[in-house]
Amino acid sequence: MEWKVKMKDKPLAFTYGVVFLVMITWGLNVVLLKVLVEAFPPVTMTTFRIMLAGVTALTIVLFGRSIRKLTKKEWYLTFLGALFGVVGHHYFLATGLTLTNATNAVLILALLPLTTSILAVIFLKDRLTRWRLFGIGVAFIGVLFIQGGGTGTWSIDLGEFYVFLAMVFQAISFIYIKKATSTLDSKQMTSLMLLLGSVGLLLISLVVEPSGVTNLFQASLVLYVLFFISSILATAVGHFLFNAAIQHIGAGQTAIFNNFVPFFGLIFSALFLKEQVYWYQTFGFMFIVIGVLFGTGYIERAFLKHKQLLHNKSM
Repeated sequence: MEWKVKMKDKPLAFTYGVVFLVMITWGLNVVLLKVLVEAFPPVTMTTFRIMLAGVTALTIVLFGRSIRKLTKKEWYLTFLGALFGVVGHHYFLATGLTLTNATNAVLILALLPLTTSILAVIFLKDRLTRWRLFGIGVAFIGVLFIQGGGTGTWSIDLGEFYVFLAMVFQAISFIYIKKATSTLDSKQMTSLMLLLGSVGLLLISLVVEPSGVTNLFQASLVLYVLFFISSILATAVGHFLFNAAIQHIGAGQTAIFNNFVPFFGLIFSALFLKEQVYWYQTFGFMFIVIGVLFGTGYIERAFLKHKQLLHNKSM
C-alpha cells in the first residue's frame, strides 16, 4: 500500500503536522545550502545533491510501483519542468547564495507563491481579481522595505538578483508541473525532473567548475552529513511528503504552509549563521506574507466560502 493512501486514513491534524515539519526542514535547508556553497564548488555540489535526491526519489517510486511509460507530451512537460525548476532554479540559487546572505535569500524566496499565482493568470488563465491585485501591490511594498529599509535607497546586488531569478524559474516550473500532473503521477514526475535536471547541472559544472569534482572530496565529515540531510531529507523526502499532503488536503491549503519557509529560514539564519535580522526586513516580510495571502486568492476564497456558509444558514 502506498504512503499517500495510508496518509488519507490519518486525521487532518496529522497531515498538517507533517507539512509543518516539512516547512521547518525547507527553512533549515536554505541555511544548509549557504554553508555548503561556501565549503564546496557551488554548482558541482548542487549537481550531486540533486542527483542523489533524484536517485532516492526514483527508488521510492519503484518500491511504490507507481511508475509507467510517459507520453511525448508528458516527456516534453517534464523536460521543461526540469530545465526551469531544477537546472535554472538550483544553478541560480547556489550561485546567488555565494554572493548574498541566507536572510535575504529566504525573504526573496517568500515571493514564490505570489509569482506562481501571477504566472497562472498569464499561462493558465486564472482570474485576476481586485483582491489579488491588492495582494500583488502589498507584496511589492514588502520587497521595497527589504531592499531599501536600512538605507532609504532601493538597490539590489547580484546575489539577490540571482536568487530572484531562481525564484522566478521555480515558479515557471510549477506551471509545467501543473500541466503534466493532470495525467502524470506527481511522484514519478518529481523523480524524473530531479534526475534530468542533475544531468543538465553536471554539464554546466564541467564547464564553469572543471576541477569541481576533485574539490568535492576535500571536506570534513560534518559537511558531508549536512550534504546528505539537504539532499535526501529536505529535497527528496520533503517533496514526497509535500505532494502527498496536496493529494490529501488539496493544493490551496497546502500551499499556504509555504509562508512558514522564510519564517524558519530567518530564525535558522540568525541562530546558526549569526546573521542579523533588521526591523525593516521583518516589516517587509509581514507585507510579503499579507500580499501572498491576498495575491494567491486565499483570502478571497476564504471570505467567499464564509459568506456562502452564512447565506446557507440564513435560508
